[in-house]
Amino acid sequence: MKNILIIGATGQIGSELTLKLRRIYGGDRVVAGYIVGCEPKGELLESGPAELADISNAQQLAEIIKKYKIDTIYNLAALLSAVAESKPMLAWRIGVDGLLNVLELAREHKCAVFTPSSIGAFGPSTPADKTPQDTIQRPQTIYGISKVADELLSDYYYKKYGVDTRSVRYPGLISNVTPPGGGTTDYAVDIYYSAVKSGTFECPLKAGTFMDMMYMPDALDAAVNIMEADPAKLKHRNAFNITAMSFDPEILAAEIRKHIPSFSIEYKLETMRQAIADSWPNSLDDSCAREEWGWNPRWNLENMTEDMLKVIEEKHKKGLI
Repeated sequence: MKNILIIGATGQIGSELTLKLRRIYGGDRVVAGYIVGCEPKGELLESGPAELADISNAQQLAEIIKKYKIDTIYNLAALLSAVAESKPMLAWRIGVDGLLNVLELAREHKCAVFTPSSIGAFGPSTPADKTPQDTIQRPQTIYGISKVADELLSDYYYKKYGVDTRSVRYPGLISNVTPPGGGTTDYAVDIYYSAVKSGTFECPLKAGTFMDMMYMPDALDAAVNIMEADPAKLKHRNAFNITAMSFDPEILAAEIRKHIPSFSIEYKLETMRQAIADSWPNSLDDSCAREEWGWNPRWNLENMTEDMLKVIEEKHKKGLI
């Protein structure tokens, strides 16, 4: 039976993944790790244990691991791409120095570790269409550079010390639960809220900017399934390309118009976000994940859009947004 620590449990992925893992393994076996100012609330607080877990504080993490007999760590601590560009030193301390703390503790206490990578680990010299699993990675953002470092460090600790490290390269993630947090792909979340609330959207990226995306339920499944996968079948570990759909703002807007015919989109480009988006692939080849651990997304643009609008409209009617 797993005993799990989630570092970053109140963040974009963690707030939903924590609850999913508690439903699977039991509330008392999943510890929600948080930092000051990001304390868990509501169901996240009430459904299981929570501990202050600053990834920069190795002693603090060690005490949690020993207290709860942790054997699996989901390390979700990171600054998202656009935010990281404005705070590169902090992004490195959290994303890379923090991971080293986790890996050292995992080596000492024999824990498995999941640390998500990203489509941002690729750069402008990477093949843009159907980007291969193994290819050149020369990102031009601190976010991407730290993700490449994380992939290499995780492989190193697996090969040298036998730490069971596993990872996926997430595309843009779309959620109807957690608000955007400063990612380059966040327009694909904002657009749904704007469609419901005002019927129009100012897009920070230009038409024709294709990027891979994924609905959060699929992202959560990926995080669980890769950690449950037979290790004998894993050839890549850190990190697998995964994807569910690829679209640009115009295609997304057209899908929303099927439900809200009067919806309109205007373009007000943000130079930094556009530059980051332009350096990323248009689409990923996720065949290795499909072959090695059975990756198979359930959501596409059509059923995701229907579900997103339904949930957001209900929130809007209740005055929650």
